Amino acid sequence: MSNTKPYRIQSITEIHRLMGLPKPHHPLIGIVDLKGLKSDPAINAVIFDLYVVSLKRGCDKLFYGQQKYDFDEGLMAFMSPGQILRGEENGVPHNIEGWMLFIHPDFLWNTTLAAKIKKYEYFDYSANEALFLSDKEESLINDIVKNIQNEYHSNIDKFSQDIIISHLETLLNYAERFYQRQFITRKISNHQILDRLEKLLSDHFDSDGLVTKGLPTVQYISDNLNVSPTYLRSLLKTLTGQSTQQHIHDKLIEKAKEKLSTTDLSVSEIAYELGFEHLQSFSKLFKTKTNVTPLEFRKSFN
Repeated sequence: MSNTKPYRIQSITEIHRLMGLPKPHHPLIGIVDLKGLKSDPAINAVIFDLYVVSLKRGCDKLFYGQQKYDFDEGLMAFMSPGQILRGEENGVPHNIEGWMLFIHPDFLWNTTLAAKIKKYEYFDYSANEALFLSDKEESLINDIVKNIQNEYHSNIDKFSQDIIISHLETLLNYAERFYQRQFITRKISNHQILDRLEKLLSDHFDSDGLVTKGLPTVQYISDNLNVSPTYLRSLLKTLTGQSTQQHIHDKLIEKAKEKLSTTDLSVSEIAYELGFEHLQSFSKLFKTKTNVTPLEFRKSFN
């Protein structure tokens, strides 16, 4: 029987040992070719204390969190330290191809990438939000990875780290560009998310959800749309220029305007029906969004 508790991997050396590979050329960064790779079937879930960038195809048996990872196409995925990768009972499938790039956080210490890597939001995306690559894009990414591999396979000198960091930044910047392209070109699925977001907010605002549950949180929205909060924010920013929170507030103001213009409810009653405990909070948000107070807005209809 396989372990259900995730196995924690803290070093590049440990990865090589578990995969039956020779000792790594560099203790803090390494690239593993997945073709023909065998893994320990007793370990079906791992937590990496490392940054992981991978490109895989030909595998449909890996899970990231609770989501199944579909590698029918060449897909890139990104993991930050502390995330869980799950496989199935028999370890890595025999038909998987691609590579995994492992970066120990210590390798980034005192470099420009140490702080900058946190701006790449795709490290917090879920598996079903992986990056689809065209053949041209995949070739470009593979070339960059080969440059990284060639550099740490060479004699290490005082220039090595800076050169590898430069290649890593190029890799991550291209991934950022490709994700922005994906948000736009995969319009059908992305617009379906927008449609579902609109319906979810409408249903919540039209029911008694505001009184009983308050304003929907970003996490609540993300859970119901089955996407990660970070991915949803990035998608909305690209397609609409607004964050998830701004979408929630816009729907709230739309509902508030409706009540102010079509009912005799007091502003305090409307604030309560919209899930606010304090009138001041509602009035402040309304004025921030509309440049007028709720009473001023109501008077404009009289």
